[in-house]
Amino acid sequence: MQNKISVIIITGNEEKNIRDCLESVKWADELIVVDSESSDNTVKIAKEYSDKVYIQKWLGYAKQKEYAISLAKNDWVLSLDADERVTKKLSDEILNYNFDNCRYSAFKIKRDNYFLDKKINSCGWGNDYQLRLFKKSNTKLNNRLVHEKFLVDGEVSKLNNPILHYSYKNLKEGFDKINIYSSLEAEEKYKRKGSSTFKILFCPVFAFFHHYFFRKGIKDGKHGLMISLMHSITKLQVMMKVWEIKQNKK
Repeated sequence: MQNKISVIIITGNEEKNIRDCLESVKWADELIVVDSESSDNTVKIAKEYSDKVYIQKWLGYAKQKEYAISLAKNDWVLSLDADERVTKKLSDEILNYNFDNCRYSAFKIKRDNYFLDKKINSCGWGNDYQLRLFKKSNTKLNNRLVHEKFLVDGEVSKLNNPILHYSYKNLKEGFDKINIYSSLEAEEKYKRKGSSTFKILFCPVFAFFHHYFFRKGIKDGKHGLMISLMHSITKLQVMMKVWEIKQNKK
């Protein structure tokens, strides 16, 4: 059974990731890449795999994905990030699933998350299911600036096989992402959250202990320690940036 699947990927300076990502979904009926004016070779590499590579000035995560979905010719859409890979088992599962006669409107897919080339099972990363395969006619995105989500009208199920997610290949990349995401999160939260001295001091401490002990980051050794510390740094930056935004608004 050959299901008609459109794959969408939004990119921005992803020349280190995009080839492996597209290589993992060559089986799809349609590959759509929406690039936000990359200055590297992302677009050149993407055009080796698809003639549907579009340049779109950055609109934000949700809007950029909405635009990519609007370009898909098939109703079933698989949304990927450039640092993700579809495994052979997952592609076989998707291609052999009878979507035409199923009652579901979307599927969640487990992500196997890697940090500095190590698969992480703690810190909440080991049970990470993301809604990524859906009927575009039944799905829309929320308006969040960061950690956007697909909202589905209909039943949602889970697939059995994972996506591989290589989120942080080096620490510089990790800290760069923290800086970007914490700015977006602060922009989203400043109207409804305060940033007192107590919060700036203790929110990061609580975040570390929560990840390292309650979410068992300690079981992943130095990798779990570093992830917990980076989570703490993210919370510290969010609190400080919320304070800064409030000060600038005065």
